[in-house]
Amino acid sequence: MVPSLKKTLFPGPKGPVVLAILDGVGLSPYTDGNAVHAGNTPNLNWLMKNALFTSLKAHGTAVGLPSDEDMGNSEVGHNAIGCGRVFDQGAKLVTEALRSGALFRGQAWKEITGNCLQSSSTIHFIGLFSDGNVHSHLDHLKAMLEQAKREGVKKARIHILLDGRDVGETSALEYVDPFEAFLAQLNADGTVDFRIASGGGRMAITMDRYNADWSMVQRGWDTHVRGKGTPYASAREAILAIRKDHPGVIDQDLAPFVIVRDGKPVGPVVDGDSVVFFNFRGDRAIEITRAFDDDVLDRFDRTPRPRVVYAGMMQYDGDLKLPKRFLVTPPAIDRTMGEFLARTGVSQYAISETQKFGHVTYFFNGNRSGKFDDHTETYVEIPSDIVPFEQRPWMKAAEITDTLLDAIRQNRWRFMRVNFPNGDMVGHTGVFPAVQVAVESVDLCLGRLIKAVDAAKGILVVSADHGNAEDMIERNKKTGKLIVDPDTGILKVKTAHSLNPVPCLVYDAAKSGRLSLADHSGLGISSLAATCIRLLGYEPPADYDPSVIDLA
Repeated sequence: MVPSLKKTLFPGPKGPVVLAILDGVGLSPYTDGNAVHAGNTPNLNWLMKNALFTSLKAHGTAVGLPSDEDMGNSEVGHNAIGCGRVFDQGAKLVTEALRSGALFRGQAWKEITGNCLQSSSTIHFIGLFSDGNVHSHLDHLKAMLEQAKREGVKKARIHILLDGRDVGETSALEYVDPFEAFLAQLNADGTVDFRIASGGGRMAITMDRYNADWSMVQRGWDTHVRGKGTPYASAREAILAIRKDHPGVIDQDLAPFVIVRDGKPVGPVVDGDSVVFFNFRGDRAIEITRAFDDDVLDRFDRTPRPRVVYAGMMQYDGDLKLPKRFLVTPPAIDRTMGEFLARTGVSQYAISETQKFGHVTYFFNGNRSGKFDDHTETYVEIPSDIVPFEQRPWMKAAEITDTLLDAIRQNRWRFMRVNFPNGDMVGHTGVFPAVQVAVESVDLCLGRLIKAVDAAKGILVVSADHGNAEDMIERNKKTGKLIVDPDTGILKVKTAHSLNPVPCLVYDAAKSGRLSLADHSGLGISSLAATCIRLLGYEPPADYDPSVIDLA
């Protein structure tokens, strides 16, 4: 049972503590491709000069992802903000789900294998073929193959994306040879037929990201799904032959290949099959997932598109609900800020439009549906427009603000949280002028919110769950230079989240004079929970990440 929070000597403000999450608005050192910088944002600029201002990490290990090369996302971001500490995501979650058997008890796995058993069809596994543990791990693949055999699946085909990036650049055979021996063991009793069906380098096929080169995905589709490509008798033969034909080539750039038997590909994907993409990291999994999941796709011709049961290892994009089916569920998060406040009797108000309503409720509360206390909590959802976001980049920011300001004037709630989705949802479109309008729309609303908090003598905390709108053009990671598409001569648009920190602004409208920035460095957005609890006049739980502010 979660206990009540202990009061401190700080009474909290007369008005509410309002947490405003500017979804997808990060801090970039660059001005080019930065819609936040390009936009007219006088209110955000004013806060940066007149409020306590610092930055917080919102990606990688700061939000429980495997490495700091992993961009944050709205789901793990709101998890971290709401629960006040960091829970494992990605690789650690998958490993534990396999160890405990939870993955195999899940509905998605049952649908994947059940389909194969019912249809006498093939289960396909596609993913990065190494133990680099950044995008995937071979142990995860092996565990699923062993379980598929135990459950009676007779035929499996593996489509290997060779690494050479997170592991040795020419180490492919160090993984292929032992894996072929592993498959030989599974096949030894004659009850199953499990084999490698196709492959290629991770930078040659399938694993494109940020919509940089959809032709990679098309080549992967042709190779894995259609079984079209240069034929070889085995993966080993393919790797050696390609290296011979292209001296100096490293694994990530190996050309696609197809394994054949009796002149025919051994593992094209056909109607009735099941497909698992076994990468857990999202950035290079989204596009191939869309190729399988999206009913309408204009990036390349999938005809004829096989009807399959598809699952990702994880949900790669919660905003876009990709994929529809995934094997590992979010972490079991407990003792969230919302639950502590409910047990303490602190009234709470949460609002957003449909696109992010679940983030300030479900994800903020640790992946928990419903309220902790119906009497003290109020959740308000403003219905989103069903139009492309770039066509209406202001979205429902004004309506959200109208409703929120009315609630502030009522003075019924002590803690209020709001998510403005514009920077993220419009940011995903890659349409820079629309993203600029999105940011400016939120800034207009932020100005209204500042005045309302001023009038109520409350405290306003402004931050974000991750970056996006500030990072709209692809850059070379080492040099920071903008990347130009060699085919078009146009700068490459970036539609994904960024690795940038996000702002954290604390504005004390009550002018108490008691707030100062805490002497901590390297804090992440998980520190927002302790910050808000302290501003409300309570002592944060001992295991919460440190507050951004100190009280005199």
